[in-house]
Amino acid sequence: MSVLQDMADRLADDVLAAEAELGDDRFYEKVAQVLMAASPTFQEAYITSIRVRLAERRGRDFLQRALAAKRGEIVEEVAEEPIEDISSGY
Repeated sequence: MSVLQDMADRLADDVLAAEAELGDDRFYEKVAQVLMAASPTFQEAYITSIRVRLAERRGRDFLQRALAAKRGEIVEEVAEEPIEDISSGY
C-alpha cells in the first residue's frame, strides 16, 4: 500500500471513530471538502477509504441481521436497505 493510501486509511478510521462523539454521521463529508481544497488526490484516496469502511459496516450489519433472523432471534424479515450514494457533492 502506498504512503498516500496509508495516510488516507488512518484519517478515515479516525474520522469515522470521531463521528459518534461529534454527533454527526456525515462529518466525513465535511472533512472531504477540506481535503478537496488542499489536495484532490488525497481527497479521493480518503473518500475511497471511507466508502470501503461504510460498505463493510453495512455488509456486516446485514449479515448479523440475516443470521439473527435465521436463528429466530428477530421476527422481522431481513430486507435490503436502499443504497446511499456518497459520491455526489465533491
